[in-house]
Amino acid sequence: MSEVRSAIARARSIVVKIGSSAVTDLETGLDHERLDALVDALEARMSTGCDVVVVSSGAVGAGIAPLGLRKRPADLATKQAAASVGQLKLAQAWDASFARYGRVVGQVLLTADDVSNRAHHANAQRTLDKLRALHAVAVVNENDTVATNELRFGDNDRLGALVAHLAVADALVLLSDVDGLYTGDPRKPGPDGQPARFIEEVSGPEDLDGVIAGSGGVLGTGGMASKLAAARLAADSGVPVLLAAAAEADKALSGASVGTVFAARPQRLSARKFWVRHAAEALGRLTIDAGAVDAVVGRRRSLLAAGITGVTGAFAGGDVVELAGPDGEICARGVSSYDADDIAVMIGKSGDVLGSDYRRPVIHANDLVRT
Repeated sequence: MSEVRSAIARARSIVVKIGSSAVTDLETGLDHERLDALVDALEARMSTGCDVVVVSSGAVGAGIAPLGLRKRPADLATKQAAASVGQLKLAQAWDASFARYGRVVGQVLLTADDVSNRAHHANAQRTLDKLRALHAVAVVNENDTVATNELRFGDNDRLGALVAHLAVADALVLLSDVDGLYTGDPRKPGPDGQPARFIEEVSGPEDLDGVIAGSGGVLGTGGMASKLAAARLAADSGVPVLLAAAAEADKALSGASVGTVFAARPQRLSARKFWVRHAAEALGRLTIDAGAVDAVVGRRRSLLAAGITGVTGAFAGGDVVELAGPDGEICARGVSSYDADDIAVMIGKSGDVLGSDYRRPVIHANDLVRT
């Protein structure tokens, strides 16, 4: 067994994201038999002393059949209506299934704002921590009934990766209707006429050369592209990832012997730097010259006003902004020390010219992350 698989198998705290297709059916709604099988596998892992947080898709899928809909709705209002019915049924199903083992379930509904807003981010983290301390199983889902297109995670794969960092988990397990990562759609021949190749382990970007990832299916919003993006996000933050089929949940959770694993970066990002890089919404952009790019990206220095050539957006001190080089490419993100209006008058000036009120760096090195 590889070192990554071994680390996931012995992890003492994991987040398990379960796709819509694993717990719902278009015609009948919730599939209680499959959900019970998943809970059996989760309970087996928890019985070893491992803390488990569940990120469950399926709220919209669980509401489709009861409302008499024939397919997953495309418009936001109908999605929210389906979710309002499905969230209740989904929570009841998880609660009833875990009750077979005497487990208490706590539902945690999040929107993207709960993760991008620093205060909400901390509140969500405390809730997850307290549920685990009280030996309850946290079942997390996106709050589809109130989330708008502008305030969505995009898919629950990304939510799973963000929750893995929120919960300070040792590993993330993504369970869906695919058994791992392939170079292309395994059901179709590739451009060269050859079948897609299965990838057992991703140690770095070079292992993804030639991989073609597709979009979601009938019930879900994800697909291989979202799973790949989520796996890379979690791995980049320091959390190893296993991507496997929900039908093989017992093997995935007991020994990580199936699916594809993604190796984590050697050092875990701090909570603040993870928030800046992956969770916070960028409310503005600073364009910087080549010298500033070298200082910020190459030498990990603070950003000074002298290296700024332009500012866009209406942001305040404490907000996250993107940094773009002369070519327009985003090279970093950071927490601005000043309002956009203040930076506009500071552009290109040194601290000596600006005076004592503006001697602080525009973005301190501790609040900068490279992209």
